[in-house]
Amino acid sequence: MLDERKKKVLQAIVEEYISTAEPVGSNTLTKNHGLNCSSATIRNEMAELEKSGYLDKTHTSSRKSTFC
Repeated sequence: MLDERKKKVLQAIVEEYISTAEPVGSNTLTKNHGLNCSSATIRNEMAELEKSGYLDKTHTSSRKSTFC
């Protein structure tokens, strides 16, 4: 089960991806979605979401993730 911050990050990623159809980075989420945490915290949450199977990186060196 996801905690509230992970849910908010995942929701923001999905909304941004639907809006742009582009991979989503932590800086974009920080700027566009009013998440009350640093981009480093968002990257950590994104890494956890990826481990849990909610996200997929676009390629191995990418910092951006896509919803899957």
